[in-house]
Amino acid sequence: MAFKHRAIIDTIPSYKQGKPAPTVEGHKSFKISSNENPFQPLPSVVKAIESLSLSRINRYPDMRGWQVVERLAALHDVKPEQIVLGCGSTEVITQLVQLVAGPGDEVIYPWRSFEAYPIIVATAGAESIQIPNRPDGSHDIDGIIAAINDRTRLIILNNPNNPTATALTADEARRVMEAAPSDVLVLMDEAYIQFNTSADTAVGMDLFRQYPNVVVAQTFSKAYGLAGLRIGYAVAPEDVVDGMRKVALPFAVTDLAQKAALASLDVQEELDARVKQLLAERDRVVVALREQGWEFPQPYANFFWLPLQERTDEVAAAFVGYGLSVRVFSGEGIRISIGEPEANDGVIEVMSHFTPAK
Repeated sequence: MAFKHRAIIDTIPSYKQGKPAPTVEGHKSFKISSNENPFQPLPSVVKAIESLSLSRINRYPDMRGWQVVERLAALHDVKPEQIVLGCGSTEVITQLVQLVAGPGDEVIYPWRSFEAYPIIVATAGAESIQIPNRPDGSHDIDGIIAAINDRTRLIILNNPNNPTATALTADEARRVMEAAPSDVLVLMDEAYIQFNTSADTAVGMDLFRQYPNVVVAQTFSKAYGLAGLRIGYAVAPEDVVDGMRKVALPFAVTDLAQKAALASLDVQEELDARVKQLLAERDRVVVALREQGWEFPQPYANFFWLPLQERTDEVAAAFVGYGLSVRVFSGEGIRISIGEPEANDGVIEVMSHFTPAK
């Protein structure tokens, strides 16, 4: 950049959206690089959106999103004052970091994890303390606890972790909570909670009721299939919500997104059926790949992680050649979203042409 600007901007990587599906002759293309729900929005939600009048798009939406806030408060059995909306859970997390961290402060989180974390933290002027995951892709709880100091302003626990799809246990989460000072917030990022089938997983709302410094972030983007409308939320102490609203982008959550969220909350049975389909496909792919001899972490999200190390780029090229876009981390591994059955068949087929390392 030739013009005057904050020097820290030069150090921040741009967030890269999952690549679109490649066009390959002889193959049907699928995008399985962004952890999107491969199904169209729930039928009841589509119907609710279609019934909206376009005559009011000249008006601002309800900035607080009270109807959605009150429904979520009832769902989680908290006060409406303990709910804050955002343009996806990413924007909610941005609000939180902007509230608590600035120059000289530190934010602790596992790594590799959600790629927006370092961008959000650096933009606030704070320093990221990235704790490398354990070999199985899970959080290094000892490392996270050891990193806590007087400069710590936020600890992020990603459950399930993105991109490794590993779950955080209740005992591990409690260890962090007992070690964290009561004036340091701990964020439970639960963007994929609906897919988390781990029997002993940590539950953000359980921790919220036990500790005064917990924030829980969830989203309608994944299981609900509203990624294109951008709406997420956080459950937090009232004073934290007040602070997050001060740094939030005004009117970020559109009226359309709010109405779609309300309609989604009305059709839990439809959602459960959709999630069940995706879980069945996830299990089918996992079984098939393990029968081929591949070893990788048990996934608890709508994606899974193949730790391919030096073979990553070679395997990634094979996916492109088959018409499949996946999330590639050169030298580390590949994250693959569970997609349509035909896309999942393609994943199984591509991996069958490689021999697992011994």
